[in-house]
Amino acid sequence: MRVRAFAKINLALRVLGRRRDGVHELRTIFQSIALHDTLSIRAVRGPFHFTCDDPECPDDEANLIWRAAERVWRAAGRRGTPRDMSVELTKRIPMQSGLGGGSSDAAAALRAFARLWRVDTASIRTIAVELGADVPYFFEGGTVLGLERGDLLFPLVDRPASWVVLVVPDFGVSTKEAFAWWDRDASRGARAFQASETLVNDLEAPVAARHPQIRRLVQALRRAGATHAAMTGSGSTVFGLFDSRAAAQRAARAVGSPTRETLITRTLNRPTYQRLAGV
Repeated sequence: MRVRAFAKINLALRVLGRRRDGVHELRTIFQSIALHDTLSIRAVRGPFHFTCDDPECPDDEANLIWRAAERVWRAAGRRGTPRDMSVELTKRIPMQSGLGGGSSDAAAALRAFARLWRVDTASIRTIAVELGADVPYFFEGGTVLGLERGDLLFPLVDRPASWVVLVVPDFGVSTKEAFAWWDRDASRGARAFQASETLVNDLEAPVAARHPQIRRLVQALRRAGATHAAMTGSGSTVFGLFDSRAAAQRAARAVGSPTRETLITRTLNRPTYQRLAGV
C-alpha cells in the first residue's frame, strides 16, 4: 500500500495569547499544497519496522509514524507492540520548515493503519488530536480555519487555485523556539493582535529578528509579483502565491540561490486533496 502525505502552508497565523496552561491560542488558515511525502506500507513478519530516506528523520519511537502505529495497534485491541508491518517513508517535505510534514505523515499513517487493523474513524480522530495540534487538519484538507491550538477546525470555501513558490532556507526553526521567541518579544511590548489584519503570520517577526533572511525572502517574493507572501507556520519556509505557473517560474528564478532550496507546487482544494490523500 502506498499513501501520500501532502504539505500545508499557513495563509495566516495569528497568536492571540498564551493560556495559563502554557498553550498558545491561535487563529490560523491552513491551505493544502501538492508537495507530498510517500509512505510505502508492506506486510512482513516480525517487529514493526520503519525507515526513511532522509537521514535527519528519526526512525524510532520519536517519529510520529511510529507513535501512530502504537496507538492504532492498541485501539485495535491488540497486545504488545505493533508487528508484521514495515513502513518506508520517502521524504520530500523539508523538516522543520513549517510545512507540516511530520503531522501529515502521521495522519496518512493513521488512515492506513485504521484500514489495515480495522479501527473506527472516531478513535482515529481522537488519536490524531493526541499526536499533535496540526494532525487533525490533514483529515480535512483544502482551506480550513483553525482555532484554539489550531485543532478546532472549520472548513472554509476553498480559495481560488494558485501556484506556490516555496523557498526553504538552509536552516530549520523548531515550533518550540519560534513560540518562545514570540513570548519573549511580546513581553517586551510587541504590538498586539489586530483583527483587521487577516493574512499575517505573527511568528514571522520574531523568527525574522533572529534570521533576517526570512524578511528578505518575503520581500523578494513580493517584488517578484506574489499576490501574497509570508513565512509559513513556525518557519523556516517562505511562500509566495502566483496566478500562473509562468509567473511562479519567473519568481523562483529571481529568488533562487545555491544556498537554499526553491520549489514550485500548487494549492489543492478540499475534494482534490481528499481524493489524492485517500481521506
